[in-house]
Amino acid sequence: MAMISRKMLGRPIRYVRLLPLFSCIAGAWAADLRIGFIGLDTSHSVSFARLLNEPSNPRHIPGGLVTRAWKGGSPDIEASASRVEGFAAEMSGTYGVKLCDSVESVVQDVDAVMVLSLDGRTHLDEARKVFPFHKPVFIDKPLAGSLRDAIEIFRLAQKLHTPCFSASGERFTSDIPKLRQAKIGHLNGVFTFGPASIEPHHPDLYWYGIHAVEKCYALMGMGCDTVVRVHTADTDVVTGVWHDGRVATVRGNRNTRYAFGATEFGSEAVVVGEEAEGYEGLITEVVQFFRTGIAPVSHAETIEVLTFMEAADESKRRGGVPVSLAEVLKANGGAEGI
Repeated sequence: MAMISRKMLGRPIRYVRLLPLFSCIAGAWAADLRIGFIGLDTSHSVSFARLLNEPSNPRHIPGGLVTRAWKGGSPDIEASASRVEGFAAEMSGTYGVKLCDSVESVVQDVDAVMVLSLDGRTHLDEARKVFPFHKPVFIDKPLAGSLRDAIEIFRLAQKLHTPCFSASGERFTSDIPKLRQAKIGHLNGVFTFGPASIEPHHPDLYWYGIHAVEKCYALMGMGCDTVVRVHTADTDVVTGVWHDGRVATVRGNRNTRYAFGATEFGSEAVVVGEEAEGYEGLITEVVQFFRTGIAPVSHAETIEVLTFMEAADESKRRGGVPVSLAEVLKANGGAEGI
């Protein structure tokens, strides 16, 4: 098996594109960036505003201020339809965010955009409205409601020269850098776990299992060849084999205590990471990305994460047999150039 060094598995390779200077960055280093939210039907909208718009918050992330937002919402998803008005009222009343009647009216008057709509199926349409403004865009998990839509989003971003990335907050929690720095010798594999509730309009793991999958990829990096999945009412166990022989297992839990975690298996040590949550790491990365246009996660890695989860669905459909990521990617139109 190929020997993988800790240095090779440091920060994900950054996606870099030479971009013309755009007005949202000019002069922004000395002032807070004006950030627009698209979609207020998720608790992330309030949680992110709390970190950005409350200087008195001990966890405050400086550098950006949420100023405008569009409510959005999906009537066929109960978690969206039942909460959007309450979150919108809190954003307006508590954080002074101006509510706008269209996506475009938000984007035209801010420096950067966060697409937060709970429903990944809406993200491609929202991206089509946001990207022509050429302002940096963060798209919350899941990037899209399907692998095919996700590929189209990134192709559109590249075509329009718009900086864009997507990630789960679990990729940037405090346990990840500690595990990366642990002296384990050569990394042979990881085990990650987290909640994995299922929403019928999305591929199974896209909805919540994505958090544990992203934690896995934050440690393993790219290169998974095949995936096999075991599914029961309360549990999903997905095992991926990487091209160099490393193996990673992701466990998604239902009807189990809400918790996230990761364990690394190395040639010299096995290290169990601490339980860690919070959005501070993610928002820090997002603000930095808004200022530089350099994404902390490449488009290619995000597409592999979604392909991993789609392959897990295909394994379930086939009765739990191994499924090739290359096969699944090809069936969804391929991702050449991403």
